Amino acid sequence: MSGETERAVLAGGCFWGMQAVFASLNGVTKTVAGYAGGSAGTANYEAVSSETTHQAESVQITFDPQRISFRQLLDVYFLVAHDPTELNRQGPDSGPSYRSEIFYTSNAQRVQAQAMIASLERRHVFHAPIVTQLERLPAFYPAEAYHQNYLVDNPQSPYIVYNDIPKLRALQARFPQLVNPASAPMRVIAAR
Repeated sequence: MSGETERAVLAGGCFWGMQAVFASLNGVTKTVAGYAGGSAGTANYEAVSSETTHQAESVQITFDPQRISFRQLLDVYFLVAHDPTELNRQGPDSGPSYRSEIFYTSNAQRVQAQAMIASLERRHVFHAPIVTQLERLPAFYPAEAYHQNYLVDNPQSPYIVYNDIPKLRALQARFPQLVNPASAPMRVIAAR
């Protein structure tokens, strides 16, 4: 193992569920809920909720590419973590801060993301066109402390139970080989 890590920043609706999904994967060493696509001055929940900042609720994923590839992260992103055909919304949340967007950190990530989108479209995996945007990461700003690991800290929240626990179950079913059963989100599922 090289010990080197890479980062990916993905937006796909509320960052609570996105963070829980990616924190559940083998090879992911850290996840941070936050904001991407806007400026430092608007990187706070109150401003982002106004839907005027160009920020997207996002998750920054630090991963070991020797254990999990960016391509595998994209598989989970497109096929479990969110619906890439919903424009400026996910489930009950609407507005541009909930958009589907990949904030790539390298040309290699951009090329892989473009290839994945083209492949999914060519195979007609979804009932509608993919609306996921691609943008070079301008900056990432961590969200407030109460948003970090929200699912783990609030497993009984009706929002979590209805919107995010099903994503973790889908992750277990679709990609069992990628799941770390000892991760905090998976321990929440096991306790249910």
